[in-house]
Amino acid sequence: MKIGNVDIGLQHSPCIIAEMSGNHNRSLDRALKIVESASASGAHLLKLQTYTPDTITLNVSRNEFVINSESSLWRGRSLYSLYEEAHTPWEWQKEIIEHSQNLGLTCFSSVFDQSSLEFLESLDVAAYKLASQEVVHLPLIREVAATGKPMIMSTGMASLGEIDEAVNTAIKAGATEFALLKCTSTYPADPKDSNILTIPLMRKIFGCEVGLSDHTVGIGAAISAVAHGATLIEKHLTLNRSDGGVDSAFSIEPHEMKDLVEVSEQARLALGKVFFGPTDSEFDSLSGRRSIYVSENVECGDVVTEKNVRVVRPNLGLPPKYYSEIIGKRFTKRAEIGTPLTWDIIG
Repeated sequence: MKIGNVDIGLQHSPCIIAEMSGNHNRSLDRALKIVESASASGAHLLKLQTYTPDTITLNVSRNEFVINSESSLWRGRSLYSLYEEAHTPWEWQKEIIEHSQNLGLTCFSSVFDQSSLEFLESLDVAAYKLASQEVVHLPLIREVAATGKPMIMSTGMASLGEIDEAVNTAIKAGATEFALLKCTSTYPADPKDSNILTIPLMRKIFGCEVGLSDHTVGIGAAISAVAHGATLIEKHLTLNRSDGGVDSAFSIEPHEMKDLVEVSEQARLALGKVFFGPTDSEFDSLSGRRSIYVSENVECGDVVTEKNVRVVRPNLGLPPKYYSEIIGKRFTKRAEIGTPLTWDIIG
């Protein structure tokens, strides 16, 4: 799979997606600085979200249109007011995308309805993302797949059957390159709810690239995901959590994004392959193994004893497994202390 100039797969560095979301805090200047920090940190892709409060909900402030969960960061707020604050104004997005391109960073976006898809098509973005809440929006999945562009679908809350339905819908509508992201749709998410072990099974079932859309604090869950075959990691990026904002609590700062890029690649490289024995780089270290050496000067005919031979480093003598076998034999040659014990000097 490829998005822009970024190759995605097990043989490549994990694709790190910096999610801007609402961390622009209603400032275009801050949004552009987030682009710059994403580029400087080594992130591979930048992602926006393209919606307005009117394209995603109704302007109603009662009942189910108000967030009532006691654990929510946004408890007491109406969906409309939250999305009004969090959305990225559409008139900014062309400039943000061009600024990204100028820095060599491919920018794409989450799409939420037909109008946002048409808008993003006019900007010729490289790929599309569908948020977890949209994985059951099959009409939208069909429209996105029909563009023929790579698409990424988050799977927070989705059952296996719902994921299967979304994937089949995308394929039937023309999708040829798509990826799935394991996701926990709580903000912030508890690491214990990440269920990273699902990732290799998702890859096996659906035969596509699989990654993690990570809402936990820090980068531990993301590194765990890479260690289990994730090839994409999406994390929210902010300039500074202390600046506040709707997503700041579960976003990472630029230095953490840099750590994520570097450590995730280390984790991928560390996976290697199933292998036993010394690697090429270990051959010099073999000399650090113990072997049997003459530990005091001996004459021809002397008996081999625990006093005149010892198991020490390095490893040019007989292996330690022969130690009990050679005790009681006789030296057939004179040998000085520090001589590696070999079969030709005992008999």
